[in-house]
Amino acid sequence: MEIYFSPEVITPQFQILNVVNGQEKALGNVALLFDEKKLYVYGILEEEGVSENFKDIVYPYVKGLAKAKPDLEVYSCLYVGCEKISLNDAENEKEEEKKS
Repeated sequence: MEIYFSPEVITPQFQILNVVNGQEKALGNVALLFDEKKLYVYGILEEEGVSENFKDIVYPYVKGLAKAKPDLEVYSCLYVGCEKISLNDAENEKEEEKKS
């Protein structure tokens, strides 16, 4: 199942993005809070079968935001269903793919 971001609120200090499917049904959300040197990411998705898709849209989005401030520390807490997922795993996997 394809999932997408649908912006709810975007300000210089924070963003709230709904996660929706192709029929625009809300499946969850992601909240991003910006501090001077920190980015806090909190996301929850109710649909358990799309955890890889969730990680695949969140990771590049956060990575793109982090490019704006080179010394930015990213703190994330992401859940799909009741299972916690890690963005660091996605980063490690992508680095390993580059080495292969």
